[in-house]
Amino acid sequence: MTSARKTALAVGVLFLLTFITSIGAVFAYGPILSDANYITGSGSDSRVFLGAFLELVLIVTNIGCAVVLFPLLKRQNEGLALGYVAERIVEGVFILIGLLSLLAIVTLREQAAGADAATLVTIGKTLRAIHDWTFLLGPSFADGIGTGAILGYLMYRSGLVGRRMALFGLVGGPLLVAAAVAVLLGIIPQGSAVQGVATAPEFIWELFLGLYLTFKGFKSSPVLAPESRELGIAPTYAAG
Repeated sequence: MTSARKTALAVGVLFLLTFITSIGAVFAYGPILSDANYITGSGSDSRVFLGAFLELVLIVTNIGCAVVLFPLLKRQNEGLALGYVAERIVEGVFILIGLLSLLAIVTLREQAAGADAATLVTIGKTLRAIHDWTFLLGPSFADGIGTGAILGYLMYRSGLVGRRMALFGLVGGPLLVAAAVAVLLGIIPQGSAVQGVATAPEFIWELFLGLYLTFKGFKSSPVLAPESRELGIAPTYAAG
């Protein structure tokens, strides 16, 4: 197995883990996100802790995708490759703030026994609102810029994956950003059908990357030429 294939496998697995952890966290957070009075109820704290753990893993895998790809992507455009790493870090910060806000609800529910219920509910709603905004600004807005537009462009230009598929990132990223901005400006509600449709191309792009790189690896590309020369192989470059 060449180093390029190992890199592709690592990135593919990391992308698949981002799907598993992010979707798993949504289900784990179900009770705390759906019940406005969670902070005054009996609660399902173990599920919240599980969701927080999954999101911590999500942060690591998100950043890992960019860091592992950086040595290859910088051969195409070092500035954009570094920008992708920076975006993943910013996205991770937003995710971290969001999970901390939900953990704070659990802490208040456990330690504020006897406090005014109406006040606690108001605090709980505020902390949930923080989580909702961090989700919009991190996994929606920032991810659309990074994994969508930046990575889509780098993959399209480098030819490391099929260029027709890379268009899903080039198109899906700006759509995701536009939808996030529309929510931010109050044009559409968060979680609306319009936002869901705008998210679909980005979802397909990231899932494709995870599956393709895991099971197929990179396509022949000029950015792989240094490794090919070291192995004494004359690379053939695919058109897309």
